[in-house]
Amino acid sequence: MRLTIICPEAHRADANQLAMVLGYGPADAETYGEANWQDTAGNLYAAASLDVAPVFVEDATSTLERPAWDTEDSDEDGVGYQVNIAGAERAQALVTIWGLGDDEADPAAGPDKLLAMFHDDPLAALAMAGLTRIEAVI
Repeated sequence: MRLTIICPEAHRADANQLAMVLGYGPADAETYGEANWQDTAGNLYAAASLDVAPVFVEDATSTLERPAWDTEDSDEDGVGYQVNIAGAERAQALVTIWGLGDDEADPAAGPDKLLAMFHDDPLAALAMAGLTRIEAVI
């Protein structure tokens, strides 16, 4: 199943914490990079698209647990945890899932939610949510 997740710029740090909890390791801290998408109001967003297993929705909406790889000495300096569970929980509270039902309203990105869209075409999903790509200025 293809999932495209739209993350408001202001929530990228917490969303990256959630990505580490739901993902595979410290590299998932880079899931939401540059905010290079915008809505008509000018709000900025980062986006990620990935294939997920059917159990992903249950995992993403259940009580979060610290990943087994995140131990007290797992950070770069060897002196603390890498995942901020409180940040991951803040991000989880903002998640809105679209694309699982037949009778859903049209999806819309917003600065107050992480919009997770099940759709085969990531670029079409971003357009459906009302986003356009910001072109790099050289």
